[in-house]
Amino acid sequence: MPANEQVEADGITVGFTPDCGFLGPMIVQDGGRVIDPLHRAPWRDDEVPAGSPPHHAGLRGDFFCAPFGDAHADGAPLHGWTANGRWDVVTTAPGLIACVLNQTVMGARVTKTIAVRDGHPFVYQRHVFAGGVGALPVANHAMVVLPAGGVITTSQKAFYQTPGTAPETDAARGRSLLAYPARGHGNAFPRGDGGVADLGRYPLGVGHEDFVIGVEAAGHAFGWTAVVRAQGDLFLSLRRADRLPLTMFWYSNGGRHYAPWSSRHLGVLGVEEGVGHAMLGQATCDAMVAAGQPVALGLGGAVAVRHVIGAIAWPSGEAVADVAAGADGLVVTGIAGMRRVLAYDSGFLRKN
Repeated sequence: MPANEQVEADGITVGFTPDCGFLGPMIVQDGGRVIDPLHRAPWRDDEVPAGSPPHHAGLRGDFFCAPFGDAHADGAPLHGWTANGRWDVVTTAPGLIACVLNQTVMGARVTKTIAVRDGHPFVYQRHVFAGGVGALPVANHAMVVLPAGGVITTSQKAFYQTPGTAPETDAARGRSLLAYPARGHGNAFPRGDGGVADLGRYPLGVGHEDFVIGVEAAGHAFGWTAVVRAQGDLFLSLRRADRLPLTMFWYSNGGRHYAPWSSRHLGVLGVEEGVGHAMLGQATCDAMVAAGQPVALGLGGAVAVRHVIGAIAWPSGEAVADVAAGADGLVVTGIAGMRRVLAYDSGFLRKN
């Protein structure tokens, strides 16, 4: 399922696949490098078992999930129609694609806009829900390819939590390493075997599938995730943390043995930024509400979800200490003093 639309600006080219709404590849030219950080699944369409959600066939890049996770209440496959339906392109212009989903989501009409700008190493994404009833979990679902490993840092998290059940519980089908359910503070997280995993290092181990949810510290408006790749570059994910308080990490490294995964889905980190995940449990959601954080996206009227991803050269390979948005752009600082000031629209995430 190759990308069959493209949006480009000076220094960046992005593919778009209307079926399932995949964004990618994302090719950034920076610092004399050609950076291609997004994952593409290794299988062909005919290797995907009947009954699989449509997005499994062409799994790649980044896509938008609404509802995120179990979407049967909306009559949709896993991750909703936004990740499995057809996006009809309605507008193309230099540096921009706009499209509309040909199904509704909980009664809402959904439009998608993908934009790039000259000299900006970022893709600016916006999804707008018009109408609809109820509230739902949503998330962008970027997948970073890390064949030689990586280092992960984020804006401050209150804690990390795993769901009640591991992604794989039957040894014949797959294997998970972390403890389920469990909670941790900082990068040290309990393993199922009694050990401790470092969530800031990829991979966690050999042959595993794991999923952990990071809940942003209350009071943060700007949220970021930085993934340093061994290739000497850096993937960035930016969001409104007061609207999308969750960063969900999917550590996928050959831990599923059944088709189409077949133990060959290796070196992939899902960076899934969103709101309202049921796997957190009621007590955690209640605590988030008490702290003033949202636990779902409420529909009605026009509701927008904005997200930014990008990539830059990062030859030092050091972990990122801070990402800050200001009037001069985006400032990325490493733990050993590496510093980049990037062209960035600091007002994009602040808009409704």
